[in-house]
Amino acid sequence: MATSAATKRLTKEYQAISKSPPPYIIAHPSEKNILEWHYILTGPPETPYEGGQYWGTLIFPPDYPFAPPAIRMHTPSGRFQPSTRLCLSISDFHPKSFNPAWEVSTILTGLLSFMTSEEMTTGSVRASDHERKLFAARTRWWNSTGGGTSGRTIPGVCSSNSRGVGAIKAGDGGVKFRKEWPELDEENWKIMREKRVDPATGLTVPENSAHSCSPEAAALRRRLGGSATGVGVVVQGGQVARDAGQGWLSRYKWRLVAGVFFGYILVARLVGESTSSH
Repeated sequence: MATSAATKRLTKEYQAISKSPPPYIIAHPSEKNILEWHYILTGPPETPYEGGQYWGTLIFPPDYPFAPPAIRMHTPSGRFQPSTRLCLSISDFHPKSFNPAWEVSTILTGLLSFMTSEEMTTGSVRASDHERKLFAARTRWWNSTGGGTSGRTIPGVCSSNSRGVGAIKAGDGGVKFRKEWPELDEENWKIMREKRVDPATGLTVPENSAHSCSPEAAALRRRLGGSATGVGVVVQGGQVARDAGQGWLSRYKWRLVAGVFFGYILVARLVGESTSSH
């Protein structure tokens, strides 16, 4: 429960950051809890994060501004561990170093500055620029689908992976992001439709793709999909072929039995007629 001082201070800061947001930063408090803030950092140009949409939260203590918030970034970035508390001089890891004069905009500007550096701390990870660019390209998809766990589909785009590549174990399908950022969520889905992004995998599906949306084809792709390579693919392919053969036999086994029976009778008659003629 926020103190009256914290509520007054955070209300004032929301008005200020809404009127004049810092570059590449937007933020707002949750409707139900003014101590829970949601932010979006847009990856700055000429960085590995360029164009990325990085969503995170600031959880303020009830006695803010006399103590700092817990800082998390939920969107995978290749810079921070998703949804992990970050150890920064502006976070709750270092309450004694926090300056009450610092505002939300100051905190988020410091976070963006740290993100674009290579300094390491608790909650940060190492990755190549190439890897971080790949993460950046998939941030909108990740935010709006909960890492591939959304049941929503895009017309004309048939998923080749029912589980999703890199899907999080307890993904919410993008519900929380959509609740906090409805306009951005709508924009993200529009971009995914235009680029034909598979909601389950985050991968672009070519317009002339051979993907079929028939249940049989989808089932076959699921059996052959996944991360198996080399021998694993061959084994899986052989199993699919055997299953297909077994399915054919189960459907036509009675026809085969009848054919063999009548064939036996026909051969027996021919043999009997040949024997009697002699």
